[in-house]
Amino acid sequence: MKILKPLALAFLLPFATEMASAYVPSTINSEAKVLLINDSLKWDAKLPFDKDVIKGKLENGFQYYIRKNAEPEKRVTMYLAMKVGSILEDENQLGLAHFMEHMNFNGLKHFPKNELIDYLQKAGVRFGSDLNAYTGFDETVYQLPIPSDDPELLKNGLQVMRDWAQDAMLDTEEINKERGIIMEEMRGGRGAQQRMRDQYFPVMLNGSRYSDRLPIGTEKIVMNFDPEVIRQFHKDWYRPDLQSLIIVGDIDPKQMEAEVKRLFSDMKVPANKKPRTEYKVDLLNKNQFIKVTDPEMSYTIGQIFIKHPEEKVVTVKDYRRDLLKDVFNQMINARLRELGQSANPPFIQGGVDISGFIGGLDNMGAFFVSKPGQFEDGFKAVVRELDRFQRFGFTESEFKRAISSISKNNESSYVERDKRKSDSYVNTYLNHFLNDGPALGNEDRYELTKQLLPTLTLKEVEDIAKEFYVDTNRDVLILAPETDKDKLPDEAAVNSWFDSIDKEDLKAYEDKVSDLPMLSKAPVKGSIKSEKSIDKIETKEIILSNGVKVLLKPTKFKNDEISINAYSPGGTSLYSDADYMSASFAGNLVNSSGIGQLNTVELQKSLTGKDVNISPYISERAEGLRGSTDKESLKTAFEMIYGYFTEPRIEDDVFQSVISKQKDMMANRENDPNFVYSDAIQRTLYGNSIRRVPYSLKDLENVNQANALEIYKDRFADASDFTFVIVGSFTEDEIKPYLEEYLAALPTTNRKEEAKDLNLYENNKGVEKVVNKGKEAKAMVRLTMYGDYTYNEQENLNTSALETILTNKLLERLREEESGVYGTGARFSVSKFPKPRYTFMIGFGTSVDKYQPLINSAIDVIKKIKAEGPSQVDLDKFKIEEKRQLEINLRENGFWAGQLLGSVQNDTDPTKVTRYLEELDKVSIESVKAAANKYLKEENFYKFILLPDAK
Repeated sequence: MKILKPLALAFLLPFATEMASAYVPSTINSEAKVLLINDSLKWDAKLPFDKDVIKGKLENGFQYYIRKNAEPEKRVTMYLAMKVGSILEDENQLGLAHFMEHMNFNGLKHFPKNELIDYLQKAGVRFGSDLNAYTGFDETVYQLPIPSDDPELLKNGLQVMRDWAQDAMLDTEEINKERGIIMEEMRGGRGAQQRMRDQYFPVMLNGSRYSDRLPIGTEKIVMNFDPEVIRQFHKDWYRPDLQSLIIVGDIDPKQMEAEVKRLFSDMKVPANKKPRTEYKVDLLNKNQFIKVTDPEMSYTIGQIFIKHPEEKVVTVKDYRRDLLKDVFNQMINARLRELGQSANPPFIQGGVDISGFIGGLDNMGAFFVSKPGQFEDGFKAVVRELDRFQRFGFTESEFKRAISSISKNNESSYVERDKRKSDSYVNTYLNHFLNDGPALGNEDRYELTKQLLPTLTLKEVEDIAKEFYVDTNRDVLILAPETDKDKLPDEAAVNSWFDSIDKEDLKAYEDKVSDLPMLSKAPVKGSIKSEKSIDKIETKEIILSNGVKVLLKPTKFKNDEISINAYSPGGTSLYSDADYMSASFAGNLVNSSGIGQLNTVELQKSLTGKDVNISPYISERAEGLRGSTDKESLKTAFEMIYGYFTEPRIEDDVFQSVISKQKDMMANRENDPNFVYSDAIQRTLYGNSIRRVPYSLKDLENVNQANALEIYKDRFADASDFTFVIVGSFTEDEIKPYLEEYLAALPTTNRKEEAKDLNLYENNKGVEKVVNKGKEAKAMVRLTMYGDYTYNEQENLNTSALETILTNKLLERLREEESGVYGTGARFSVSKFPKPRYTFMIGFGTSVDKYQPLINSAIDVIKKIKAEGPSQVDLDKFKIEEKRQLEINLRENGFWAGQLLGSVQNDTDPTKVTRYLEELDKVSIESVKAAANKYLKEENFYKFILLPDAK
């Protein structure tokens, strides 16, 4: 779908920092030296531009970046970027930069009306996931990934780019039709976040132009502007001197450059062109405070923004300074993560980050999600850690881990350089054009990082963080439920907290690490009992001496990526309702704890510098493991697997932390209309079954630590019915010793188990359920039906075709013809166990006065498919999309891991993928029509409707 890019100021900024281990020396005083990179680059030298890119600029100012890259094969990704966003809009144009983006999909010189989408779908390009665009404050970007092995399609893809650049038709009828679609996009974004954002944006953005130029615009202008206004906007700003074309893929760069010159050289810049003003957010050199509440807010967030002038990364010295910031981010967040894992964590989640902001600013941002009624504790905890580093700095061991984490990432990226996806290159050049960001080549980035990392010092990291952690240009923002309004602090109170922490007798951080090995004892090695080749899919089935089955598929899709999954039937279905809560939390609690002799913090620190992650799980019908590793960390991965079977643990602190956070997150969930809506749906379908409806505080009290650990141990006590699926960059000779030493040593009892049928099925006969919750005048609709299903390869393809075709027809009818929705679609999901069942769903959001007519229209679309079947054109679109997607999937480790694991879980033939195209050819108008008539019965529809609060 055509989407609005998420804003740079997020409601809640997640911080995921990787930890790593290998030590890199850090004692060189680099400022006293002149660093030479490749014997040519010095501190003040500009960063080199990627030598593998053809970069050019036409006489009219149009720029281009062209690079050959064969991942994925026979594909090319094209982006048209323009330095044109909502910040350029006049007062009578608010929202028209975004509206213009929409109009480029509704009539171009060579693709009138909706012919663009229709043409590309016939070529296997998916609207929304492939063909897309976004509008931001400062830019508009169009994206088109297409096959490159079809010369005609490649030629027309470039023509699309040329039309997007300057040849939108902007037909009045199409403009008027699009108003309703954008209105529904706007309506869908309304709610607590939007209402609160409208209040705090002027403060956070220092009253700048950015605060009243949100890309979505205003209803008044979107619904009423004269078409001539958007035509003038297009004429003023859609011009070559503000545009760049980025092309990366399996193409001939020289040939592509010639085509770009041929197509784009004739574009004209207006004689009296409007100046493209660079707007900024000015620093006010004062502190600000704002608290905003809303009745639909379900949690309390505290954020601190300390704004600074933007630091561009242009030179080697700039790049090195950026590395120092990365090191700080990793170290401070490791501390906060450790604090969050304590028995009584002061917040639900917290993080700190030095990064880019908006409007020419950088920012040190800190955030936390408060526990109910404990805002002061959470606030002080985050500030206390910032003050602790400021007073005492970081330890050398913390520094070494952060350095080695970055080093490991650098090495891993370099190893995979020839497997790097085209999209990642596109994003690099996009950032170069739009933001003057660095565009280093793979070798330069690797060598630069490798040479600079050992020169970084702990003192420099501390110094740069202290530059950012100051008490000027500091904003404090509090977002909270309205019910907590009287409990929130005022500015004076918050300032007093800063002062009180400054006077606290803080202690230096103690970095606790363990020298113990993960496992308390070594496994007793087993052996390989039998081997069988599955030649059609180049896979080996191995049975180990303890009965464990292993499916091995070596690949060359990545240079150093190994996927590991394990599956066993059973899960929480084998436990009573009384034990269900303990069973459902067991996997998460063990995964959140350590392994063997290492607690969770010690384990995380021990894994520093290792690209490995193994996680156990217990679901309703299964238990198992999922994860990945590189070759270097294979031994560690198998040690973790063995440990999760034989030495699992649930630590007291982890148990208390997880349960307390769960309770805290539940405190205000009834404020959220989406939660109330979802809860009502589940209760309508399944009554009050504890296994289906959201659990209550009383339910949480039934999670017993000892019981959860016993259940986990029971699920992993017998490995004889486990199947491991290992896919990726290994050879059999490399992996077999680990299979014998670790997997063949897993405990077994040879019990026979199957997951239990809980008989939690939906009634086939649907009902209508209306839920009233929310302030906004909008409706959410979910039409669902359920029933028994005929599970086989051909039927699965028929229902998949039905899903895709119905989605396209619903978009055509509800969005394009009736302008009633922004997005909609159909989903047909099937399962084989405990018995074959299907779920069909249609969902959309709209205005309160339109939901019933749109329900009728959706049902009418279904009726037409049932009566006539799909058109041959629509069926062909599905088939070509599937064929094109299969070409990519067959070269992905994740796809093969999913296929092999699915064959185990569903007891199906693992080679079925080799017959996919043959089975796909059998899908016909009649087979899809038959599936529609078999499964889509109007009287079976559940109609779930969310409306505003009743007045």
